[in-house]
Amino acid sequence: MFEPVRQVAVLVGGKGTRLGTLTAATPKPLMAIATGRVFLDYLVENLARQGFDDIVLMAGHFGDQLRQRYDGQRRYGARLRVMVEPEPLGTAGALMQAKDLLAPRFLMANGDTFFDFNARAFATAAAAQSRPAVLALRTVGDGARYGSVLIEGGRIVRFVEKNLAATGAALVSAGTYVIDRALLDRIDTLPASIETGVFPKLVAERQLGGIEATGYFIDIGLPETLVEAQAELPRRTRRPAVFLDRDGVLNHDSGYVHTPAAWRWIDGAQAAVRRINDMGALAIVVTNQAGVAHGYYDESAVLDLHGWVSQELAEVGAYIDAYYHAPFHPDGKVSAYRQDHDDRKPKPGMLLRAMADWPIDRSRSMLIGDRNTDIEAARRAGVTGHLFQGGDLDQFIQAVLPAPIPG
Repeated sequence: MFEPVRQVAVLVGGKGTRLGTLTAATPKPLMAIATGRVFLDYLVENLARQGFDDIVLMAGHFGDQLRQRYDGQRRYGARLRVMVEPEPLGTAGALMQAKDLLAPRFLMANGDTFFDFNARAFATAAAAQSRPAVLALRTVGDGARYGSVLIEGGRIVRFVEKNLAATGAALVSAGTYVIDRALLDRIDTLPASIETGVFPKLVAERQLGGIEATGYFIDIGLPETLVEAQAELPRRTRRPAVFLDRDGVLNHDSGYVHTPAAWRWIDGAQAAVRRINDMGALAIVVTNQAGVAHGYYDESAVLDLHGWVSQELAEVGAYIDAYYHAPFHPDGKVSAYRQDHDDRKPKPGMLLRAMADWPIDRSRSMLIGDRNTDIEAARRAGVTGHLFQGGDLDQFIQAVLPAPIPG
């Protein structure tokens, strides 16, 4: 059975010396971006929304500050843990010291870079390569600040050293990797860098993968890029949402569907969700589940089914950012749910709750539903509603999606 990558290990131990006095008393990932919001908040939440629900922060410099802010917390359903390394042993050393916490295959990210791309699709494609490590790569307009990468057929064949005299576009590592934990067994000397000590060896063995991706990318290692992040991140992470009714839109509505055995995907539904993900919008399910009120199944069945749906979507590199369900009906048999609740469409409660929970750009958002009650809920929430009457959902949704978020 397909097992999606669920864990992220984030390197947050650097000293940030290029930021000068800004990092004299604060670790670089905790640089303020907006009121009450630091850089690492944006990075963690962007990964959590994509279904990475176990996030390990590998700290060193000012590790207590990171532990105080994040350890034991949850963001968009993801559990956060902070491991403070007792001594700095390089990026490979940080992984070695966290080895007992790491999953057999995990995503790794640098805590001072933000890459707004479909990391779920990257993780799925990387797992299919069956290599010890696979790097996410991105083309930048000016490659002088970065060491570049040469790739052939999905395999990295060469690293090119940083050259400040170089001009023009270059393919660079985006600071996000998928790694097999077994690779750590090959590290026999510390301190060591996984980037300069381990990856070049994999290149020589023809075992280092690379996958090109697109999306907004920023590294806050310089004062001017930190200023750019402060201006850009709050704006870029305020996203349009595509609200999706469930039964009749994602799956065929055969009546009170509540098990994987009863679920039948609508043609093009998985591709449609992937399309929403790739364009940078939020994919949010809003579904009436009156079967709970009628006593046909309980809410745990709804949650379990949604977990299965997420696993099915992960196999094609797609994800639902959030699920909202309304288990109510005014004629329900279960007294706790016998009410005409504000969440039950055509009332807009689920949409309004999502807008309170997520940084949603209402003006660019929409709802796809198969009933007039869905469209009415959209109207009351102040978003555009589109009535889906069957066929291929991906073809339908291509015609109504808002413009992609610029990379």
